[in-house]
Amino acid sequence: MHAMILHRIGEPLTWTEQPTPDPGPDEVRVRIHACGVCRTDLHVVDGELPNPRLPIVPGHEIVGRVEAVGANVEALAPGDRVGVPWLGHTCGACPYCRSGRENLCDHPQFTGYTRNGGFATHVLADARFALPMCEHGDAAAQAPLLCAGLIGWRSLKIAGDARRIGLYGFGAAAHIIAQVAVWQGRSVFAFTRPGDTDTQAFANRLGAVWAGGSDETPPEPLDAALIYAPIGALIPAALKAVHKGGRVVCAGIHMSEIPAFSYDLLWEERELVSVANLTREDGVEFLAMAAEAGIRTHVTRYPMTEANRALDDLRHGRFRGAAVLVNE
Repeated sequence: MHAMILHRIGEPLTWTEQPTPDPGPDEVRVRIHACGVCRTDLHVVDGELPNPRLPIVPGHEIVGRVEAVGANVEALAPGDRVGVPWLGHTCGACPYCRSGRENLCDHPQFTGYTRNGGFATHVLADARFALPMCEHGDAAAQAPLLCAGLIGWRSLKIAGDARRIGLYGFGAAAHIIAQVAVWQGRSVFAFTRPGDTDTQAFANRLGAVWAGGSDETPPEPLDAALIYAPIGALIPAALKAVHKGGRVVCAGIHMSEIPAFSYDLLWEERELVSVANLTREDGVEFLAMAAEAGIRTHVTRYPMTEANRALDDLRHGRFRGAAVLVNE
C-alpha cells in the first residue's frame, strides 16, 4: 500500500510505500476510493491540535470497500461499501459511553489523528465504526458527508427547531447543511468572508434567502447561528445576530482565541454551545436523511498524491464546497 504520511508537524506529507496491514480481530481493511480533505486535517498538520500520533496518515472522510475482515467481524464482509469517519474507536466503558454519549468518550481514537486515516490506498478501521454507505453513486461525492456532513448535521440538531439559521463560514460543512435546512423548510442566511461575492452567489444557488459578509448584519434577527469557520471573533458577531433566546453553536474542533465581549450580547437567555465529534447514531441517521433529501456535494478532486496541494488550497480558500482526494 501507499500513504501520504505526516512525519513532523508543519512539514509536507510524503508519499510512502508500506506493507499492506492485516486487520486485527475487530477490524476491517478498507481499500480507499476517496477521502475528503477537512479543515481538521489542516489543524493536525499545522500543529493546532495537540499530541497527534506521529507519524500519522491524515484523513477521516473515507469511502471505500472492505477488502479483508478480522476474526470477530460479522456485520461486514469483503466487498461491502463503507465510510470511515473521524470517531474511530471508543472505550465503551466510561460514563459517557455508558450513557449514550460516545462522542465524549474519555478514551477515544480519532481517524487521521490518533490512528491512521484515509490519505492512502488502504486503511484499517474498527469494524464497529465503519458506516454502511450507499452502494451506488460517486465515492468522491459521498466522502464529504462523513465529516462536513456529519458535524453539520449534529450542529443543526443542537440548534433545535430554529427556523432562521445563520451559517458562518460557507465551506464544506455549510454547503451541505444549507441544503438540509432548506429541505426542512428553514430559512438559511449565509455569512462568508467579507467581499466574497462568488461564494455568496453559490450560497444563494443552494437556497439561501440572504448571503453577505461575516461583518454584515442580517436583514432580520436569527433564531440560531452555526459557526463553521475557526475564527473566534465570529462568536460576538453571531451572538449579536441572534434574537433573545437564540442559540449560537460552535461546530469546529479548533478555534482561534475568542475576543472579550460585552455581557449584553449573551444576556436575554442567548446560549453559546459547542459540538464535539459525533456518534455512530448520528452517522446512520444523517446518511439515510441525506439520501432521502437528495443532498449533492460540490467537490474539487485531487489525486491522492497531491494531498499537500489540496491542503494548501483549503488553507487559502481556493475552491468552493469540499476538496476530495481520489485513488485513480
